[in-house]
Amino acid sequence: MATMTLPAQLPSVAQGIAFVANCAIAVGLPPKRVAEIELAVEEALVNICQYAYRNNAGDVEVRCTRGGAQRFLIELIDAGDPFNILTLPPPDPTADLDQRPIGGLGVLLIRSLVDNIAYRREGSRNIVQLVVQLPF
Repeated sequence: MATMTLPAQLPSVAQGIAFVANCAIAVGLPPKRVAEIELAVEEALVNICQYAYRNNAGDVEVRCTRGGAQRFLIELIDAGDPFNILTLPPPDPTADLDQRPIGGLGVLLIRSLVDNIAYRREGSRNIVQLVVQLPF
């Protein structure tokens, strides 16, 4: 397992993405899959930076593990406001732009780029888990 803790601020997002990309490369994922993971992690980290702590300072822990022989797991952990991204209703991408509520497309993007996403609240911490199936 590899872990990194960063300030939950937008300037830290690139460092978190690079950390996850290096872990993905280390488990043998191909470059195209690593790029997809980077995009999913970027979206998730930006959401944490913008919404988890409101106007307060806080951190986000990024944890990468290999789950058995078939899975690469990325956990994003913050102690911000409780927020289960899985409870957001899926947006209707066919609706007119002026009829769509703001938000929700990022979660749709994350779901399209990873094999599974899970959320749990442990004590005062939000834990978002992104699961990527290994191709071997």
